Amino acid sequence: MPKLNQFKTLVIDEFEDEKFHLPPHTHTYYEIIYIKKGSGVHHLNNNLLPYKSGDLFVISPEDEHYFDIKKSTRFFYIKFTDNYFNSKQNLTCDEFLIHTPESFMRDKTLKETVLKLDDPCKTILKNTIENIAAYNCKTDVSTSPIVFYQILSIFGLIKETMRGMNLVVKGNSIDNEQITSYIHQNIYQPKLVQIKVIANHFNIAETYFSAYFKRTFTINYRDYIHNLRTTLIEKRIHNNQLPIKQIAYEFGFTDESHLSNYFKKRKNMKPTDFKKT
Repeated sequence: MPKLNQFKTLVIDEFEDEKFHLPPHTHTYYEIIYIKKGSGVHHLNNNLLPYKSGDLFVISPEDEHYFDIKKSTRFFYIKFTDNYFNSKQNLTCDEFLIHTPESFMRDKTLKETVLKLDDPCKTILKNTIENIAAYNCKTDVSTSPIVFYQILSIFGLIKETMRGMNLVVKGNSIDNEQITSYIHQNIYQPKLVQIKVIANHFNIAETYFSAYFKRTFTINYRDYIHNLRTTLIEKRIHNNQLPIKQIAYEFGFTDESHLSNYFKKRKNMKPTDFKKT
């Protein structure tokens, strides 16, 4: 699956397609997508979200998506990198310093729901998009405080719409220590450290969590889990205080044979042989 890159901190793009010009893809940047006209289905992280004129979507890095266009669609894209908001913290209100727009956009609720803006919000959003488009013709939008506040206001519209729909968007200021703490506390229960479970616990899309973990910890998530579990099992065996059967039970294996096969796959020896080393 192709991954799109962007080097400018902010890019405004507008185009019309009868058939979407990109295959299913991911990005290294963030996108706010406004539907100026047209209809179809937005495929976003295996969710099928019907869209029409006036709809709004937010896409974060590693989200997988594309548009299945039913009626010729005009898209308006606001695309920005991590550096866009980071470089303008002096202009940002306190709430967005705590829950950044980037963390807000990673919330999985926004990947599963079509926002239902009321008429006043629809009008404000339409005018905001037109303001950004008009300003994009005049200056470098990436350095413009006016455009920055226009974009920031879109998040206010999203939050107000979500409240009206009785949906809570928590935002995801990811804390690496909380992630590792969760893993170490739940490593003994295999189901609790499955990617879909830990991603749900931190309210993050599965695809984003996997990519974020590898980028942050420089190791694949599944490898991290296997390495940690194997290391802890080794310590239990070396301590020589528990029988293999009890160690298997502690780590959620079905029986001693299950643990033995798991351990042999990673250490090229059975637990009983390792015990003698």
